[in-house]
Amino acid sequence: MSKYTFNLPDIGEGIAEAEIVKWHIKIGDVVAEDDQLADVMTDKATVEMEAPVSGTIVALAGEEGDIVAIGSMLVEIEVEGEVDADKLEDLEASDVGASVSEEPEPVARNVDQDIDKKEINSSPTPPSDKIEADEAAEAADSPAPKNDGQKVLATPAVRKRAADLGVDLGQVKAQGEHIRHSDLDAYLNYGSGQGYRPAGSVQKRDDEVIKVIGMRRRIAQNMAESKRNIPHFSYVDEIDMTELEDMRADLNANRGDRPKLTMLPLMIVAICKSLPEFPMLNATYDDEAGVVTRHGAVHLGMATQTGQGLMVPVLRDAQDMNVWQLASEIARLANAAREGTATAKELTGSTLTLTSLGPLGGIATTPVINRPEVAIIGPNKIVERPMIIDGEIHARKLMNLSISCDHRVVDGYDAASYVQALKHLLETPVLLFAD
Repeated sequence: MSKYTFNLPDIGEGIAEAEIVKWHIKIGDVVAEDDQLADVMTDKATVEMEAPVSGTIVALAGEEGDIVAIGSMLVEIEVEGEVDADKLEDLEASDVGASVSEEPEPVARNVDQDIDKKEINSSPTPPSDKIEADEAAEAADSPAPKNDGQKVLATPAVRKRAADLGVDLGQVKAQGEHIRHSDLDAYLNYGSGQGYRPAGSVQKRDDEVIKVIGMRRRIAQNMAESKRNIPHFSYVDEIDMTELEDMRADLNANRGDRPKLTMLPLMIVAICKSLPEFPMLNATYDDEAGVVTRHGAVHLGMATQTGQGLMVPVLRDAQDMNVWQLASEIARLANAAREGTATAKELTGSTLTLTSLGPLGGIATTPVINRPEVAIIGPNKIVERPMIIDGEIHARKLMNLSISCDHRVVDGYDAASYVQALKHLLETPVLLFAD
């Protein structure tokens, strides 16, 4: 028997560490070669780690959410006999970073044993209010006392409250000589009185502690960095989308076997057509170098809600696509993000981001910039409202368009001017298809 230490390999992204997002094994499990061990996250990509040898798991590097340095132990596997030397050389040559050792290294932690110790040693004395609550619960579990004609002792305030709640005080057990509000509370919370609640009240739920790990932690870090480092300002304007909505309906009615168009592909065409006159918006800012890069191509990030949280797949060279190609690529990237199959390249390199909540869009948004970009555009919900045109009231489909910009790079006048140019294209949709 020998122990095989599988170190976290260099995944080839120039990273120094990775986060353990999910363990697929635990100490004591028997694994075969190529079985899945863990999912680790680097930047916005999740990588699956597989067992290089067969054996029994004897140690893990940590818990889900822990950070592991490249080259340090991820798991330790007990194997039958000695590990094949030729196999070890092949693994080392392929940057797997594994090593064989007779004893586990000190950094290894037996997670199951740690948990057992915590459960055995953690027996604090419960606070007095916890004891009272437990006693009230135990008292409520027993049959409620019956009022055998004896007078119930309670203050007028308690009686009025019980009457308002529809509670028979004869069913409430007093902890002292007379019924108090705390006795009534115990009956309502723990006894058969759970059905007696004021109109509109909701049953209290226990607190839930959730560890912030994986994609949720990455989002939290990115958003905090963006708000901490970028002086945001937002600008909102109203756009008449009536003509564009009519054009979209006509295009969908004659689309044949092409994908159905949402508003986003048409909006992206308008964004790409209006950007050349405002290059400072299709840019990224390197804080450390003090350099702004104005990009010639539009690599548009599409903020997408997934089960893991917000992800931003990238429409590369969006300026070269027509509305049908954009519709297909939007659907493909959104599905890849939600299914967790998007590649690192598909999740990085955006130069401008578009974020839309669709029918939940609300009146206006102030989106957070996707650093190191300098702007983010947020279309809001389209609502039919009255609008005065030439002195007459007309029903029009109106939408507020939001933009947030980095004030270090973009001036308010530039942002407003860009939105006006974008508004002109959206309100005159025939221009979207003109050269």
